[in-house]
Amino acid sequence: MPAKASRVRRWLKSGKVKVIRNDLGVFQVQLVKEPSGEQTQDIAAGIDPGKLFTGIAVQSKSVTLFLAHLNLPFKTVTKRMQGRAMMRRGRRGRRINRKVPYDQRNHRECRFDNRKGHKIPPSIRANKQLALRVIQELSKIYPFTHVLVEVIKARGDKGFSPAMVGQYWQIEQLEQAGYTVHTQEGWHTSNLRKYLGLPKSKNKAEESPAAHAVDGICLAASRFIRYRQIKGRSGTFLGSITVTPCQFAVISRSPICRRQLHLMIPGKGGKRRHYGGTLTRHGLRKGDYVKAEKAGITYYGYVSGDTKTQVSVSDAKWKRIGRFTTKKVQLLQRNTGLVSTVGLSNLAASSGVV
Repeated sequence: MPAKASRVRRWLKSGKVKVIRNDLGVFQVQLVKEPSGEQTQDIAAGIDPGKLFTGIAVQSKSVTLFLAHLNLPFKTVTKRMQGRAMMRRGRRGRRINRKVPYDQRNHRECRFDNRKGHKIPPSIRANKQLALRVIQELSKIYPFTHVLVEVIKARGDKGFSPAMVGQYWQIEQLEQAGYTVHTQEGWHTSNLRKYLGLPKSKNKAEESPAAHAVDGICLAASRFIRYRQIKGRSGTFLGSITVTPCQFAVISRSPICRRQLHLMIPGKGGKRRHYGGTLTRHGLRKGDYVKAEKAGITYYGYVSGDTKTQVSVSDAKWKRIGRFTTKKVQLLQRNTGLVSTVGLSNLAASSGVV
């Protein structure tokens, strides 16, 4: 459970705890001795899924524990799948000899039936897998088992809606992982957000708690606040929570290109140049979190490339900080597949306590 910084410093000084690393960059300690008590608060996690962004919150009745804004890889995966299809068609076109009769051409037979239903597009799957990965990492830090997910209702045949198929698949994956999943529609989340007095940003791409994480708070709050119908369509909310300042993280996948053997344009002379992959020539991998030094200034970032004698280091937005000599680059954490920037949310300061 959360503790004050002064208490954690005393624990570290006396040797009662040890620092535990996680893939989200959250500072975490673990007791090395038996605790005086094992009572914990009831905690819930809320997921506000979207096409390009997703908000996640971890909330108890008395404190807000964690907020996250996920930059989903929808556009990147879509672009890469289109490029892969173009390269595949190019290879097939070069392989087939059209000067011979059709039945003598080198056509590959179908290996499986690709006309089965409930297929999830790779872009939708990547979105849901990133949210699932973050929830699994958070459950290692905070003791929650209940996850509340906002669902949508598509018009027409819902079996052909990628969004509907994706959300059903996400709920199924969460249940298989051992979580108790509760669903909630968007209108209920909106009413609860107005009841709590939480701000909502109109800019969907804004990397702030008011963009999407605030809806995650409302979803998690549904675990402690219930709606009671009074007369007709009117009703009221029963229960209360306390929204407090907490850690806010912007999380995305490492924008690393996979290794490609066949490029879209073949090299001259039949030679293939190296493209993509995570390996470098200096024992580091792309996406590793490192500490680099240049001209007496220390920088922290992620490995994004290399030359013969230098390593390129970029920030969380994958904008290159600079190139550093290999001997002045120190590995702090191996590539986890996630890029996270953790700060402090000021949501409670503008919304107050309910």
